[in-house]
Amino acid sequence: MFFQFSQKMLLALTAFSALTLAAPSRLQLKSRALTFEYNSQKVRGVNLGGWLVLEPWITPSVFEGAGDEAVDEWTLCENLGKDEAFRRLSNHWHTFVTEDDFHQMAAAGLNHVRIPIGYWAVAPAEGDPYVQGQLDMLDKAIVWARNAGLKVIVDLHGAPGSQNGFDNSGKKGPIQWQTGDTVKKTLDAIRGLAKRYATITDVVAAIQLLNEPFGPGGVQIDPLKQFYYDGWGTIREYSNDTTVVLHDAFQAIESWNGFMSPNTGVWYVMMDTHHYEIFENRYLAQDINGHVATACQFGSDQLARTDKWTIVGEWTGAITDCAKYLNGRGLGARYDGTYPGSSRIGDCARKYHGTVAALSAEERSQIRRFIEAQLDAFEMKTGWVFWTWKTEGAPEWDMKQLLAEGVFPQPLTSRQFGNQCA
Repeated sequence: MFFQFSQKMLLALTAFSALTLAAPSRLQLKSRALTFEYNSQKVRGVNLGGWLVLEPWITPSVFEGAGDEAVDEWTLCENLGKDEAFRRLSNHWHTFVTEDDFHQMAAAGLNHVRIPIGYWAVAPAEGDPYVQGQLDMLDKAIVWARNAGLKVIVDLHGAPGSQNGFDNSGKKGPIQWQTGDTVKKTLDAIRGLAKRYATITDVVAAIQLLNEPFGPGGVQIDPLKQFYYDGWGTIREYSNDTTVVLHDAFQAIESWNGFMSPNTGVWYVMMDTHHYEIFENRYLAQDINGHVATACQFGSDQLARTDKWTIVGEWTGAITDCAKYLNGRGLGARYDGTYPGSSRIGDCARKYHGTVAALSAEERSQIRRFIEAQLDAFEMKTGWVFWTWKTEGAPEWDMKQLLAEGVFPQPLTSRQFGNQCA
């Protein structure tokens, strides 16, 4: 039987040293039909950021009133206590995203929705302050996606110990993933997600093993590669045709060529890379022409050279880092020089907050031009998933508002500025 054989496969995948990783070419399991034709169709999707994994900049109201120490989901729950945290988060889960949002996504021409989830929702660790209930909402989301005709990428966004030290991992601070039994616990979470969702093949097209492991911050790449093999094998125990998504760990995408690539004994593997031009001063200081050129160069010099399906799983219309709490609660922005070590480029006080409708005509035009360039650049490969669907007041990032105000192209292939990457 398949399940018996897959246990042997998993042992084969984990037996070799991380220093001598090799594809399990002797395996005879065969892939079945794709649930989405990634070879010929473009991924055009959006993330549900800030919904089932909290980020202060997406929903400041959830954090405000919980104390200044509440800078991530861990400290929010810790400050509030389990009962109040569950009350506040449950209300957020049930109101921030509804089924109507999925129908709006489909009406805009999107075909994928990437849904972040934390390990604590699937395999909580004893002593963690987190509260649970997110999986019930993810269950609903998959039904909503089916009703709207959308494919789902289930994305493990936070790992035990934090894989990147960012607030989007659930716990801001030192990276402790890959210490102790954190990798094993992460695989337990992957197993829980695979068991629950991988067989829903008409909707769940892919499972992402881990969001943004931070190689430059100390995550070791060879053990990460071993984790990717083990995660792939774990998902294959439950589904032979679910695509497995890997993040590039902020390494050059080309450096992953040859790893888990087609014809290496594994199948249905997709690389995820994220493209932002606002978290380094050299990019943030560019004018709109520079932003467009950088996006196009990323498409032609990096994306187009990968040897496996590759999506830009996070990107934005933002040309500033002015959104409240974007760099962390209590920190400022590089754009106006209030972030430590930055130099002022412009003014955040009267723009890039609130609504898209409140932006000037010039600002909306520049954002649309930047979005159009990125659409052309990212479709040089497998496609894209915008970050994010909605916010409480970050107009450069809010796809729902950008669509409503004509800043995000409709139809998605429409261009006011031509093909800027030609």
